[in-house]
Amino acid sequence: MTSTTSPKIGARRPSPAPLPGNPRKRGGRPSGLPWILPAFVFVVGLIYFCIIETGYISTLDWDGTSPTPTSVGGANYTAIMQDPIFWKAIWNTVVFFIVTFTVQTAIGFVFAALLHSKVRLAAVYKVLVFTPVVLAPATMAPVFRQMFAADGQLNWALDHIGLGFLSQPWLAQSTTAMPVIMFITVWQFTGLTFVLYYAAMGQVDPETLEAARTDGASNLRVLRSIVWPGVRGTTVALAMLGVIGALKTFDVPYLVTIGGPNYSTEFLGTYIYRISIPSAHVGYGAALSILLLILALLGAIIVATRANRKDGESGV
Repeated sequence: MTSTTSPKIGARRPSPAPLPGNPRKRGGRPSGLPWILPAFVFVVGLIYFCIIETGYISTLDWDGTSPTPTSVGGANYTAIMQDPIFWKAIWNTVVFFIVTFTVQTAIGFVFAALLHSKVRLAAVYKVLVFTPVVLAPATMAPVFRQMFAADGQLNWALDHIGLGFLSQPWLAQSTTAMPVIMFITVWQFTGLTFVLYYAAMGQVDPETLEAARTDGASNLRVLRSIVWPGVRGTTVALAMLGVIGALKTFDVPYLVTIGGPNYSTEFLGTYIYRISIPSAHVGYGAALSILLLILALLGAIIVATRANRKDGESGV
């Protein structure tokens, strides 16, 4: 005969086994601490340490190799405020952001709206629009340098279609070099804008769209009154990315025009590199980097604050 034992009254019941992915808390401490600790150490120990170290270097007059740098306090920042190239780079960044963000947003939104309708070969168009995003600027820079050269393919095409009077050295003039840089940037990153808008439009309530069409709203009215407000979060995210991207712009202008001619395509990124590496003025370059970080944070905060304010006014 098999005997069974019943649990004693008052005995402590065994705790249930923890569920997978839900580590048991011990001692009241957050159970996720061991999981986030490596990332926390990496972020604080590497990224923020580098920022603090850059802030320290920005107070030095240092060439990057001398064992005895000279402390100059805030002299580098004072010199930057009186540096016309710095203000030229700021101006170029503002113009670059306004133009590229506006054009990319308009083209990406229209492409996404068109490809959400019944279009033949839609998959081919998606690939063609997105392909430039995955191409490395270092790979495409020689192509664009040759295309926009005085004896390049663009001037050759203009001559052969009867528009030879428009031919000019596009990259050698201050008035045309920046538009060329903007054109390359729009060509490269419109695909990213298109993909984000395309995904956001898929989240718009189809019943609302159907009700608007049943009431007789045209496609343009539907886009303006329903779809555009519906993807506003994506537009805000693109604006934040655009501000930060414009401040970090380096590869395209440096590889195509090296910041010239006459600093017409100079950005903070290209200026920091030229000051820190070829000119070996590391302290001054570090001060520029700190200002770049501050401007990026301010730009992101301003865009987010304005977006939240509009959300509050519209009751979203």
